[in-house]
Amino acid sequence: MTVGSQLHRFGKLDLADLDWRTRKYNGLAGYESSKLAVVLFSLELQRRLTEAGSAVRSIIAHPGVARTGLVDHSPLGVINRMPFLVQDVERGALPLLYAATQDVAGNAYVGPDGLFSFTGYPLVRKPSRAAQNPATAKALWQATAALTGAPS
Repeated sequence: MTVGSQLHRFGKLDLADLDWRTRKYNGLAGYESSKLAVVLFSLELQRRLTEAGSAVRSIIAHPGVARTGLVDHSPLGVINRMPFLVQDVERGALPLLYAATQDVAGNAYVGPDGLFSFTGYPLVRKPSRAAQNPATAKALWQATAALTGAPS
């Protein structure tokens, strides 16, 4: 299982500069693009597992918006003061526990069932359209392999 984020929906990938060496780094944009990459990487992993005849499943889960210290020192920290948009960390853990323990399909995207998937109980949802692009997923896999020296 991979931990995702709804912020993947705002991510933009630059396959030629995945490690931000030629662009000016922006923390939020980096986080968004990394979470888009996580979902795409999981998509390609599931394709490869299926092709190999493996019963292993690649699943993505995200906690919604959980009240943690992760955003305390960023402009997004204000969200922790909006109780209708956040949930406690125990509730945020539920989608991850659900994805790890329930019989969900490969490439399932599990998150809270509430408005914008911010809060609520686990539900299998759909990632963004950009995160479901098999050509981009394959290209990301190959770019990652090239950066790490791993076989593609």
